[in-house]
Amino acid sequence: MTDFARTRQAFYLPQGITYLDGNSLGPMPKAATERVARMMADEWSEMLITGWNRAGWMDQPGRVGDRIARLIGAGPGQVVMGDTLSVKLFQAVSAARALRPDRRVILSDSGNFPSDLYVAEGLARAVGAELRVVAPEDVEAAITPDLAVLMLTEVDYRTGRRHDMAALTALAHQAGALTVWDLAHSAGAVDVDLLGADADFAVGCTYKYLNGGPGAPAFIWTHPRLEDQAQPILQGWLGHAAPFAFDLDYRPAPGIQRMRVGTPPVIALAALEAAMDVWDQVEMADLRAASIALSERFIAGVEAECPGLILNSPRDPARRGSQVGFRHPQGYAVMQALIAQGVIGDFRAPDVLRFGFAPLYNSAEDVDHAVAVLACILREGSWDRPEFHRRAAVT
Repeated sequence: MTDFARTRQAFYLPQGITYLDGNSLGPMPKAATERVARMMADEWSEMLITGWNRAGWMDQPGRVGDRIARLIGAGPGQVVMGDTLSVKLFQAVSAARALRPDRRVILSDSGNFPSDLYVAEGLARAVGAELRVVAPEDVEAAITPDLAVLMLTEVDYRTGRRHDMAALTALAHQAGALTVWDLAHSAGAVDVDLLGADADFAVGCTYKYLNGGPGAPAFIWTHPRLEDQAQPILQGWLGHAAPFAFDLDYRPAPGIQRMRVGTPPVIALAALEAAMDVWDQVEMADLRAASIALSERFIAGVEAECPGLILNSPRDPARRGSQVGFRHPQGYAVMQALIAQGVIGDFRAPDVLRFGFAPLYNSAEDVDHAVAVLACILREGSWDRPEFHRRAAVT
């Protein structure tokens, strides 16, 4: 059994703060400070460029990828780190589409994160494909024989709605299409099983539930049956079969290594390794059960104490991730009032107060305190102050 009391001690959270925004940015592992400092003091400063060999920097993306693989139902040697989520998504969708050259349609849904849709729209324009966007509940019916790629985010960033990965992947395969799953709100939050679902490609970020830090590098996974066929449009020197041969012609590396692009972000990966030390203590089944308990407790509390809020997430916990949204006409101001009182969630336009639940550091006491503060703010109308209506750049 996972000892969540122990994992909570591994994170730095400011005194007086109830943090329910790990679905946007996870808190800092206490060990990250020492881990990054050691890398800089013992490796970068002392080894200089020899650190690529002596400290193993060049192999770091694969080593860290193996540690994430366990959390998403993938195998050793199947996940590699590097670049941003948008870059990895572009690689995955372009590779999937190239494997279905006689088809033009990339299908996604309107609940997808807009950046994913922007990437797919640009790719479709460049290769003469079509991005088709439907409502989340209409995805199944839209899987037709002209489909090349089904591109979905497993857990909706705004509502927490969770797609049935295995069922939709099976339908896509029956139609002759391939799947690309974005795990931005899944990795470290729910019990993902990529191999069990027979998915084709997956990508994800590490700065949310995985606690890798602001701008932490993304990961990419390719099913073993496709990893030596995949040919992404974006080809980088570290995805070459022999990077230091400096050939002018590109020859893809074997397996997932071909999905590498640029130089590894070594300092950022060092911080992520500190987070992985905590994740090595976690069983995903335990985490999922604890997550459901926290979110169910929160929904029950809010609905009992805050009658003016409307649930914006699926009521069935099996159909949502590890986040809960509630709607309020003045959602932005309400969230700013909450933050001012030390309860940190976030706001998503047009009117959603969003709360993430991470058992690694959240407790039932956190949930009860957040409900009590939210109820007080709504009851007293303290959200309706000018400073809470002023929009900041990041919401």
